[in-house]
Amino acid sequence: MLNPLAKELNHTIEKNDAHVYQMLSSLGKSLYFPRGIVSQSGEAREKAHTFNATIGTATKKGSPMYLEALQSKLAAFDPKDLYPYAPPTGKMELRTIWKEKLMKENPSLGEKKLGLPIVTNGLTHGLSIVADLFVEKGDPIILPNLFWDNYHLTFDVRHGSQTVTYPLFTSTGTFHVEAMEEAMMQCGKSKLILVMNFPNNPTGYTPYEEEVAKIIEAIIRVANSGIDLVVVADDAYFGQFYEDSIKESIFSRLVGVHPRVLPIKVDGATKEEYAWGFRVGFLTFGIQNPEVLEALEEKTLASIRSTISCCPHPSQTFILDVLQHPNFEVQRKDHFQVMKTRWQRIKEIVSSKKYTDAFEAYPFNSGYFVCLRIKQVDAESLRKYLIDQYGVGTISFGQQNLRIAFSSVEVEDLQQLFECIYQASKELETNLVKL
Repeated sequence: MLNPLAKELNHTIEKNDAHVYQMLSSLGKSLYFPRGIVSQSGEAREKAHTFNATIGTATKKGSPMYLEALQSKLAAFDPKDLYPYAPPTGKMELRTIWKEKLMKENPSLGEKKLGLPIVTNGLTHGLSIVADLFVEKGDPIILPNLFWDNYHLTFDVRHGSQTVTYPLFTSTGTFHVEAMEEAMMQCGKSKLILVMNFPNNPTGYTPYEEEVAKIIEAIIRVANSGIDLVVVADDAYFGQFYEDSIKESIFSRLVGVHPRVLPIKVDGATKEEYAWGFRVGFLTFGIQNPEVLEALEEKTLASIRSTISCCPHPSQTFILDVLQHPNFEVQRKDHFQVMKTRWQRIKEIVSSKKYTDAFEAYPFNSGYFVCLRIKQVDAESLRKYLIDQYGVGTISFGQQNLRIAFSSVEVEDLQQLFECIYQASKELETNLVKL
């Protein structure tokens, strides 16, 4: 039996947007935010002017208790911005500033309405919330054949979905829009989840303007055929654009594009602000109807409350402080230039004919990675050989693909890195011939 609060939220969504209601999973339909400790404590914060004996935090003289051994390391920050629980949806000021940033960096949003970003414990948590709300057992998850392996755990293993892949690139090295559309149309389902990860992990590819236009047209055609689409923009590496690719999230082009399309943006300070271990991510619903937005936020609250309760307060405070720092943009541009310089050097290296008999790079114009298609030997064997014989760490994907994270290699070391990969490949190839 559904809780009456869940029924109420479902009714609100169904009344205002029947397509979004149909997209909800069984778990998503069951979720509701209880009128329990958190909500009652929130009411007490506003109205309990005599005593507030609601929530389990220790205070002294109206301030949170803390250990001086800890606070001495964090003296730049007020204890009230570190030690109490943060709201389940995150610090309101941080959410507001992140939305302002989002609107500024995605001009196609214009005057479109969308939800206030909800703070998540990194991007993986944001994807997990999407899965809670919308992924039912057997639902197709549409991904390119080169994708981040954690999608499989988040969607298939935890929720029983079925990954359907399509070739990321055509034979000429452009985004394979036709294959993506065909994969969606042949699923035989009335609902599917399309994940768009740009810059792509593992290839470091972001579509160009004409490719994005074709992607949007394909999504509209699929929606017109009667299929409901949850389109997730995984923008983990947003902002790391080095060529003339699209410079904003595809999310901005999808908001309001079709009644059967629900765009969701998952992003964060993780890579954008070089704060990986702080685990501050955001989830934004691209929904126009305020009642549906409010109901989905309540269900998101329920997902957060029932798993991690709330996201860490200190890291939210730190990121908020960074976003308001007068030198924020200057410092970020400096780091961007370091990454772009490495990317430019790799472009020079992989264009050399010296390496073409051993490997070639998939198209890459953004992000942290370049992915090599290994021609003569098995990629996993090469990975093991590189680490055992050369002390070089890489990531293999399938039989042919080797991912290189140039984010963690100095520009002056890149030539040697690719020399190692080439030499290891040739040595393995020779050993195979001897066998």
